[in-house]
Amino acid sequence: MSKKLVAYFSCSGVSKHNAELFAQVLGADIYEIKPKVPYTEEDLDWTNEKSRTTIEMKNKSQRPPIADVNAGAEKYNEIILVFPIWWYVAPTIINTFLESYQLKNKRIVLFPTSGSSGFGSTAKELKPSVDASTTIEEGIVTHSKSNKQEVEGWVKKFNL
Repeated sequence: MSKKLVAYFSCSGVSKHNAELFAQVLGADIYEIKPKVPYTEEDLDWTNEKSRTTIEMKNKSQRPPIADVNAGAEKYNEIILVFPIWWYVAPTIINTFLESYQLKNKRIVLFPTSGSSGFGSTAKELKPSVDASTTIEEGIVTHSKSNKQEVEGWVKKFNL
């Protein structure tokens, strides 16, 4: 088993694309964080105050259940997390994923996707979901589907 895991959550396919490139470049295992109840287009409508994502993101203590916890994340030294930025932070399903495993002495590097925003308080809001011995680092926020050359550069830059 690889010592690196690329875990991703994707709704539009951009994060999935980027995660697959990371896994390919790193020769890492890959795991999709799937919600137990898939998000619909209506759920993802951030302009609707009553949409599922708006409700989840307004109450950061919500933990949407994931379909399975079979990633075996505790077996890896490094976890590359790829996900969309919602409301300047990671979707709370990422907290659900992190809290589903005993992640001690791990290195987690974030490579979120966003239409226009940066990291915001993403790392800070994810840190309580892991053991104090685990580091969470900001990688690069990508604003579209990446290419293999970009990912190779980030792997080198962040010593992955």
